[in-house]
Amino acid sequence: MNETIQSIPLNYYIVLSSALFCIGILGVLVKRNAIIMFMSIELMLNAVNLLLVAFSAYSQNPAGQTFVFFIMIIAAVEVAVGLAILVMIFRNVHSIDIEKLQNLKW
Repeated sequence: MNETIQSIPLNYYIVLSSALFCIGILGVLVKRNAIIMFMSIELMLNAVNLLLVAFSAYSQNPAGQTFVFFIMIIAAVEVAVGLAILVMIFRNVHSIDIEKLQNLKW
């Protein structure tokens, strides 16, 4: 598998990961829908994972791939907790629009 990853130049991985991360940042900053914001955060985590795997394969060090495994576990937990919070917010406010959550402040 390392030969397949190394057959593509490292610059391509960096550009692709940067583009995915920027799309994720735009999704968090522009959209007011909580589900789209969670998807954008997941996109940013996947961009970082892609870069970690590429650097790990190029340096012949499996530590980066191990770190990606832990990031994926944390992302799965974040999705489960985030969706549970969204369900509770939807039950109370009947919307998942972030702007309508201003009344939840102290």
